[in-house]
Amino acid sequence: MARRRTGTPWMTASAFGRTLEGFGVNLLVRDIDISVAFATRVLGAVAVYHDADFAVLRHSAAQWLLHADHTYEDNPLHGFVTDGEGRGAGVELRLYDSNPDAAEASARAGGYIVLAGATDKPHGLRETYLLDPDGYCWVLSRPV
Repeated sequence: MARRRTGTPWMTASAFGRTLEGFGVNLLVRDIDISVAFATRVLGAVAVYHDADFAVLRHSAAQWLLHADHTYEDNPLHGFVTDGEGRGAGVELRLYDSNPDAAEASARAGGYIVLAGATDKPHGLRETYLLDPDGYCWVLSRPV
């Protein structure tokens, strides 16, 4: 794997791995900086750590990891992302208790794709559907 990180990471991979619990999400992305910018500006996430290879993001109780495509060169998933058809097809990444109206406005201002604007749904949530730069679908919602 061709790492692009310069310097020392915030903690060793093995130390960080021991902190993980419950359900986890790793997203493979073309460019960490671009994905972190989307997550912080549009989704309202906090970048706990990021470098050219890897990022940890948080929003409320949710945490997810970003790995740059080049870090997965020896991983079985690498083929899925290099052909462009394997990035999250059919998956909704949901951030509950978010502000869908603000996220939609930020996405539009940033030139991102808004699949569906903020709308009150019959199940009691106001939701917006947004695509990030890698085509992952993010649904931000809050109770009506």
